[in-house]
Amino acid sequence: MTFIIQKTLVYSIPLLIVALAGMFAERSGIINLALEGEMIFGAFIGAVAVYLFQTGNILVEHPQIMYVVAMIIGAAAGAVYSLLLSFSAVKLKADQTIGGTALNMLSPALVNTLALTFFSQEKLVMPLSTNFVLKNEDAGEFLKIFIDKAYISTPIIIILFIVLSVWIYKTRTGMRMRACGEHPQAADSVGINVDKMRYLGTTISGALAGCGGYIYIATTAGGTAESTVAGMGFLALAIMIFGNWKPLGIALGAVMFGFLKCIGAVSSSIDLLKNLGLPMYFYNIIPYFVVLVVLAFTAKKSGCPKAEGIPYDKGMR
Repeated sequence: MTFIIQKTLVYSIPLLIVALAGMFAERSGIINLALEGEMIFGAFIGAVAVYLFQTGNILVEHPQIMYVVAMIIGAAAGAVYSLLLSFSAVKLKADQTIGGTALNMLSPALVNTLALTFFSQEKLVMPLSTNFVLKNEDAGEFLKIFIDKAYISTPIIIILFIVLSVWIYKTRTGMRMRACGEHPQAADSVGINVDKMRYLGTTISGALAGCGGYIYIATTAGGTAESTVAGMGFLALAIMIFGNWKPLGIALGAVMFGFLKCIGAVSSSIDLLKNLGLPMYFYNIIPYFVVLVVLAFTAKKSGCPKAEGIPYDKGMR
């Protein structure tokens, strides 16, 4: 049970923060289908940062600090990459679905090009990724209740998720941002800068997605940055829809889908599943199959922001 809880947390944390990233963009009125691309780009830049730290012998003796710094750098990279989406959606008033799809296609090509140019390979491996784990004696009493070891990103992301969830609902800026996703004309009539709020929402979204991408490769992908994050960005979008664009629903969805994702990883360690004789690939498709079922049953109860995906025009009332 301890092993299952540990693995569930490892898969749930990147899904949790990336699903929240999608919520921030869409609450401001921008459809962010580019979560996958932002994760890939943020993960790669974070891995490059760790590589440079190792080469320059910087923070090597403090892998936990290196991990946190790389998370921040990955978040910054995701935020910068998301500006392509916000610029096309806000300034150019382009179709946001097409823009997000284009960024998802651009990111793997960009990452492969950079990796081949500077490292002569399509993958960048971080040898120190295993040192990012907090051992039992360092994890603290609270974490010892649940698991024998943990990544420092787990408590950081949980705290960040709570803070941002409170911020978007309880602060003036957060409420203004949500207003721009529901009724931008009304928001503009009381002096709210709709374009600014949408830029802010999309930038926060990109930062969270980039951070989540780096956490994914550092915790579940063996420290390997490449041109894919195994569809985690699209799964996070499904979790956002499942959670009805609300933090509590997103948290429940992330834990549920994190558990489904970990089944494939632990199937060979559980006697009941091992005795069934089913291939591991069967368990790996379960989360994606459940996504289709969940979306089919929740589509009619969607609570998506009313103005998401609609370019704002001051002349419309």
